[in-house]
Amino acid sequence: MTVEEFEEFYAHAVARLTGQLYVMLGDLHEAQDVVQEAFVKGWDRRRQLDRDGRPEAWIRTVAWRLAVSRWRFRRRSTEAWRRGAPPPTVEGPGPDHLVLVEALRGLPPQQRRTLALHYLCDLSVDQVAAETGLSTGTVKTHLSRGRAALAHRLEDPRGAHPHTGEPRGGRPHSGERPDARPRTDRSSSEEAPGE
Repeated sequence: MTVEEFEEFYAHAVARLTGQLYVMLGDLHEAQDVVQEAFVKGWDRRRQLDRDGRPEAWIRTVAWRLAVSRWRFRRRSTEAWRRGAPPPTVEGPGPDHLVLVEALRGLPPQQRRTLALHYLCDLSVDQVAAETGLSTGTVKTHLSRGRAALAHRLEDPRGAHPHTGEPRGGRPHSGERPDARPRTDRSSSEEAPGE
């Protein structure tokens, strides 16, 4: 079968074969897919199709086998999914996690890497230095500066101290009496109302 003959065969038979497979399968899209795939396989065997003298039967048989093969694959996949345990439920990150990740993003990359290796991967300062190629002094500097930057970034916007949870300004400064009255900045010439 020449290229022109195959193209003519395709033009005359594709709709009829698709209709036949649609009736057999009950799914138009599946019928269209398998018929197209069968014609692609038939293209490579044009001379063989001509020798058999029944090219339409060959395409129909190949299309049917493709459909059965697909059906078996889907059935095996479905059975495998049913046999397997359901995937574990993984909870999304909590708000604290998101805040920490955002704070870490604001650090310089080397500081972030050093903090992650030390605190998340549980590497010692020497191990972090070996892995990053930095000196132990530089690693210690990155850790110190990174902790300070994170403490600043993770401050409670409501004003609570990040470690104690107490409101900022709620504790007296050193040297101040807890019962001391707040100082006023009034000049001595001003008098308070009612004095």
